[in-house]
Amino acid sequence: MPSIVPDGEKPEFVTPNVATNSVGWGPINIPDKFKDIPYQPFNKSDSLGQITDWTGNLLTERRYNRYNNQQYGSGQHYSYYHEEDENSFQLVDTSKPQRSLYQRSRARYQNRRNLRPTQRVQDPKTGRMTIIPKYNNVRRNNWNNRGHDSKNQVKLKPSVEVRKDWELQVEIEFSQISKLNLPYPEDKVTNLVECGSLEYYDKKYDRVTTKAEKPLMMSNRLFHYVSTTDDPIIRELAKEGHVFATDSILATIMTCPRSYYSWDIIIQRVGSRLFFDKRDDSDFDLLTVNETANDLPVNDGSGNSLSKLSLEATYINQNFSQQVLKKDQKYSYKRPNPFVGEDDEQEASSVAYRYRKIPLLGHAEPLTLICRTEIDALTTNTSGDEQLMNIKALNEWDLKGGASEWRQKLDTQRGDILTTEMKNNKCKLAKWTVSSILAGADILKFGYVTRSMPRSSGESIGHSILGTQQFIPKQFAGQISLDMNNAWAILRVIVDKCMQLTDGKYVLYKEPGKGILRIYKVPPNTFEDDVEESSDEDK
Repeated sequence: MPSIVPDGEKPEFVTPNVATNSVGWGPINIPDKFKDIPYQPFNKSDSLGQITDWTGNLLTERRYNRYNNQQYGSGQHYSYYHEEDENSFQLVDTSKPQRSLYQRSRARYQNRRNLRPTQRVQDPKTGRMTIIPKYNNVRRNNWNNRGHDSKNQVKLKPSVEVRKDWELQVEIEFSQISKLNLPYPEDKVTNLVECGSLEYYDKKYDRVTTKAEKPLMMSNRLFHYVSTTDDPIIRELAKEGHVFATDSILATIMTCPRSYYSWDIIIQRVGSRLFFDKRDDSDFDLLTVNETANDLPVNDGSGNSLSKLSLEATYINQNFSQQVLKKDQKYSYKRPNPFVGEDDEQEASSVAYRYRKIPLLGHAEPLTLICRTEIDALTTNTSGDEQLMNIKALNEWDLKGGASEWRQKLDTQRGDILTTEMKNNKCKLAKWTVSSILAGADILKFGYVTRSMPRSSGESIGHSILGTQQFIPKQFAGQISLDMNNAWAILRVIVDKCMQLTDGKYVLYKEPGKGILRIYKVPPNTFEDDVEESSDEDK
């Protein structure tokens, strides 16, 4: 058959130059137009089931993503970014991803369990038909009821009534300050004034056990709870610092995230100085009982009401701290107790006041804190060296069935009892620890006191000492998860907030049952009229 295309017009076929790799398999040289193309490496054991992935959300990728990232890094090379329109634009697949066989089987099992009908069975003892609810309903009810304990059902009273003429200045949530950190400058603390007198601890009380308990005796000594602005030595040291407070007030502020009850503190801003004070008619100095427990005491008028338990705990602490001392051994400082008057008929309790100067360092302007701290007693260690001691008492009040659990377990399971106290009185223990660290105490002594059984003669219920235990304040702070640096940072935050306010009178108020602190500006004569009315009623 003759050719249709002439010979001169036939296309030529040029054989391409094929490079031969004599040492292996694959190309020898990469052309310039194919250089710098993103390449996603893979594990040699992986099976190649796809050429490219346009979704980036497959189950297999999620399953092996952790391993591949460790081996090769994340596959961000294929992410699309449009630099001209937006700096961080990325294509997202909105299609519904396919579930694996495992996920589909699990969903069918859950649906079948939810659709299981209610069962009726016969009780072999009573012969009655009993309804067994669905498993899912029981589990759902247990989940919904979690956290709804008696603490949420107890109605707590505020420590002070917020009046209409109070102006809210600052509001701080505990979540904002619970993670702060500021080193406590322990090595920069100096003692300005030391006054009062201390008696020595009687070590025979270390041998007290549940089988050799001692009755708690009443002490007729006088205890002084003088506030900051009423302290004559604080007035003398007014030019030495910027912030003035007592150890109990500072401990309340520094441990505020642990508190559940309501409390309030008066703040006086005078020029460049701050005075943290307490109200004269407040219950600030009364100890709390089971503040952080699941079952809170209630004010129902019984012997275990909230107010009576607080008075009982304060009474026990006062008497126990004086009973365990040697009355014939006393050390007196050069300056006497500044709160003892010539007309006082009762003997003052064993206490020493240490006025300490502590720098308030931080990001803002450095400030100086003047703090009045308290020491309860002196003791000696095995080497004969004298040590400062603070004495506190833990009391058992909930006698189940009229029997004392501490009498049965204190000698053999003291750690369990202390752990329970750490849980139920977390705030109170933290206050005692912070006060001891601020005062520079070497020993923190605890006494275990319980109620005595009522006698047949009809006498009132007393208290008995079952044992004692002591700790180093810094080490005990670690046991109760108390971070002194966080507590010091909380104080610094409150001080900085107050330094930003104008001169005047303010109230730092803790909401009952809520993790909120509020600072109100109040009129200058606030609470003064209340004190005058209460004094007139006493007359």
